[in-house]
Amino acid sequence: TRIHFVEVKMKSVLNPSRVLKGLVRRQTLPRAGALAQIRSFSGPIPQHKNTPDNNEDTTFDFTKENYERVNTILAKYPTNYKQSACIPLLDLAQRQNDNFLTLAAMNKVAEIIGVNPMRVYEVATFYTMFNREKVGKYFIQLCGTTPCQACGAGEIKETIQNHLGLGPGEEHTKDGLFTLREVECLGACVNAPMVQLNDDFYEQLTPETTVELLEACKAGKPPALTKWGSLPMNGQLSCEGPLGKTSLFDEPPGPGAHMRPDNELVPDEKKEGYLSPEQLKDHMYY
Repeated sequence: TRIHFVEVKMKSVLNPSRVLKGLVRRQTLPRAGALAQIRSFSGPIPQHKNTPDNNEDTTFDFTKENYERVNTILAKYPTNYKQSACIPLLDLAQRQNDNFLTLAAMNKVAEIIGVNPMRVYEVATFYTMFNREKVGKYFIQLCGTTPCQACGAGEIKETIQNHLGLGPGEEHTKDGLFTLREVECLGACVNAPMVQLNDDFYEQLTPETTVELLEACKAGKPPALTKWGSLPMNGQLSCEGPLGKTSLFDEPPGPGAHMRPDNELVPDEKKEGYLSPEQLKDHMYY
């Protein structure tokens, strides 16, 4: 990349006789032929773009059931700090609207928490969890950072694109069923490569299991998660590794030493306070 420096002279407001000399770096774009060699992450544009279903004239309001959830969320904060509920209310609005956060939905949240709409726009454009453009019924976020890349994320991405008929730079399938987006680390490095499908993690992917996952989604039956709330597609229960639940190179010093009994590590459905993954999602308003 070529860097050019140009000298800029600015007259000081306080002392016109003083001249401030600075350096402004101007970076030129790479040649068109080099673009194909750059791995880029796709994502929504930061500006709002009017569409027939998302403009200043469209409307949005929470359902009666969701207004109860709105009140539950607001009750967690002091009345003079209602703006703290901005993120969970935006999430609730997006979930009600088929994973799509419209301008009208952001305005409704601004009205509820009593702030200027621009304050809500600032939040919605900062966090990538908010979809200000329509996404498919199955929103696939493919982790593309170092551990996943080293374990084959590139091959997984190519498999998804080929199976869904997506060309370079294309995110959405024509039937609106899938959206594919490459994102930064999703925090499941130990089970790389992986994708986040809507709210759920599918891990330890291979090209074969990736196709199985896509076909299950096409049939409307995405694979159920394990009791730990994710699904390694290689048969693991969680992230215990191929040799089982141990990270010791030598034999333990004795039965139970420095270890919790295995029965304490298994969720007890009869124990008070137990929540299944489905109940937990419902409790968190997913």
